[in-house]
Amino acid sequence: MAALSAGGRETRGLCGARDTVGDVPSGSLVLVVDYGAQYAQLIARRVREARVYSEIIPSDTSVADIVARKPAAVILSGGPASVYAEGAPRVDDELFSSGIPVLGLCYGFQAMARALGGEVAPDATREYGRTELSVASEAGVLHDGLPARHPVWMSHSDSVVRAPGGFTATASSAGAPVAAFESVERRLAGVQYHPEVAHSPHGQEVLRRFLYQIACVTPGWTTASIVDNSVDAIRQQIGEGHAVCGLSGGVDSAVAAALVQRAIGSRLTCVFVDHGLLRTGERRQVEQDFVAATGAKLRTIDAAHRFLAALAGVTDPEAKRKIIGREFIRVFEVATTEVATIRSAQPARFLVQGTLYPDVVESGGRSGDGSPTAVIKSHHNVGGLPDDLELELVEPLRALFKDEVRRVGTELGLPETIVARQPFPGPGLAIRIIGEVTEQRLATVRAADAIAREELTLAGLDRAIWQCPVVLLANVRSVGVQGDGRSYGHPVVLRPVSSEDAMTADWTRLPYDVLARISTRITNEVAEVNRVVLDVTSKPPGTIEWE
Repeated sequence: MAALSAGGRETRGLCGARDTVGDVPSGSLVLVVDYGAQYAQLIARRVREARVYSEIIPSDTSVADIVARKPAAVILSGGPASVYAEGAPRVDDELFSSGIPVLGLCYGFQAMARALGGEVAPDATREYGRTELSVASEAGVLHDGLPARHPVWMSHSDSVVRAPGGFTATASSAGAPVAAFESVERRLAGVQYHPEVAHSPHGQEVLRRFLYQIACVTPGWTTASIVDNSVDAIRQQIGEGHAVCGLSGGVDSAVAAALVQRAIGSRLTCVFVDHGLLRTGERRQVEQDFVAATGAKLRTIDAAHRFLAALAGVTDPEAKRKIIGREFIRVFEVATTEVATIRSAQPARFLVQGTLYPDVVESGGRSGDGSPTAVIKSHHNVGGLPDDLELELVEPLRALFKDEVRRVGTELGLPETIVARQPFPGPGLAIRIIGEVTEQRLATVRAADAIAREELTLAGLDRAIWQCPVVLLANVRSVGVQGDGRSYGHPVVLRPVSSEDAMTADWTRLPYDVLARISTRITNEVAEVNRVVLDVTSKPPGTIEWE
């Protein structure tokens, strides 16, 4: 039966025939099975860009557990393993008889082919990077009407050399005799390449066709639906209880607080802890802009001396993050008691945090084989919480990427000054000082940061960069000449980066004249600094923050 693609052209599919697949209703959830792919998160993002909600699950998730969640479709990610390697993750062939539509990508495509009776063999010629795809005369649903030859992004050392019985091979490449196959009647398909990356120019259209025309998913994942679903989940979790939210001054905690405020109203009290690690003007912005936009109750606590005392003598970055996380919680626990006393109510049992998906991943989630991933760096709200925490966490943004959070903030009516604000870590300037945190060093990095932000704003570059950490190398000194005399000051590092979600990033090519103004002003106006350097490292291999 004919169906319309996202571009409006008629292609073949079954979606007009029925709205369910077996016993699994066509709904709003797509599960991405992670086989250790570097692009698993990107697949999930691309599905969401097609207005369909997606979640990532580990490769050891059983078919019974998958079916129990009633997904509209399953996508098998790529991965670094060979399907023939000992211990390589496998696909349970029961998945393909469950009635759930499945799309295999790269390794997932090969594992799918093997499980269904196809043949996979080592490549005579490996394909990495840009590769030309040849679409067969029988192009199927995914490639129908696309250019007969077009570039895709490949990364494989094994290839499918024979499609499973009942499947049509719809594309090939120089190194992959079967680079795509489909069985539309069974709602199963796969491609050898990575449609989720920008280097596959027709990739998003291929994903949309699978979702809309093979899996028959109705797109409905919108910013408004995120807000509605989040508010419902918050109400269910908190019930008639009270909550506190630790505002940091950043967009994440502000949006999380605004969501909870919409869900439970006056039973939320926001607590802004001035830990002395803030940038210039941040306290004023929170106390004015956020309260004006939401009407939320806000209590500000001055705790600078407490945090500085706890950080005294500490130089290890992980130790800093954990100390700050611990002190945050302790301050919140005191604040909840004080707030309850003022209200003559029971203390709050819930703590709202603006944890995002990248925070969870970097702090050690689960890898594609179900084992813990490496801890890149703990986040104070993920890896630094004390074991005896007496507050139940409410994390309404935990499954979202930063760009989604910004759109939710706009939907909630938060002002541009908050929604468009560059990311700033909860541990604040403490992790932008390499070495011990002291009042003098905080004053130094705060002054340098204010100059950099001011010049970037004057140059109209705020939207061109994701963020620009200014890092003080407090344990490094270099000789300089200032005021016709010898100086022995610290260097600061400018780290302008561009990103979509902080999972990957590249350094931003700022105009030389802007860099020159920033450097001149910092070395002239910040007494302890006599050298400004530029960090031109991408992520990976470097993280955005230095600590």
